[in-house]
Amino acid sequence: MKKAGDLLSFFFDEKMLATAQGYAKVFTSWDSIVKVHKIPAALAHSRIVELERHVILIEADHPGWIQILQTKQREFLQEFQRRFPDFAITGISFRLSRNPLFAPGGSPIEKVETAGQELEAIPDEPVNLEEAEGEESKISPYAKIHDSDFRETLKRLEKRIILRNKEIKKKNP
Repeated sequence: MKKAGDLLSFFFDEKMLATAQGYAKVFTSWDSIVKVHKIPAALAHSRIVELERHVILIEADHPGWIQILQTKQREFLQEFQRRFPDFAITGISFRLSRNPLFAPGGSPIEKVETAGQELEAIPDEPVNLEEAEGEESKISPYAKIHDSDFRETLKRLEKRIILRNKEIKKKNP
């Protein structure tokens, strides 16, 4: 039985394989680069997602982490240039993750499933905010939501929707 590497070398020349391996090393180097620059906690909140046109794109799960990483951007760039001179890396760009792939507190799938179950507990009928806040201690649709940030976000969203609906009703009586 042939190894996968043997089969790949049959289809691709050695130079192309070396380039692909180097490209893969860029992505896996993030762990060691972040540790070298003394912010290992960033590993759970950031990752390299792309290397295009000599620019490395790093994704983070919160704007605060982007700011922290940007303070070391020059050092990261120098480290990438030193480690991977063949790629002629000229810059680093950051973006906020669209998916909570590495959010703390469980896998994203668990979070989505849990959020879906919690949202089912929220009634579809409109809620009077004054009554809701007074009644919240008795029976709250938010009571089952354990993540306080998520719970507060839903409450703010509900308030915005109610206010927007009131504004629409005023404009279109």
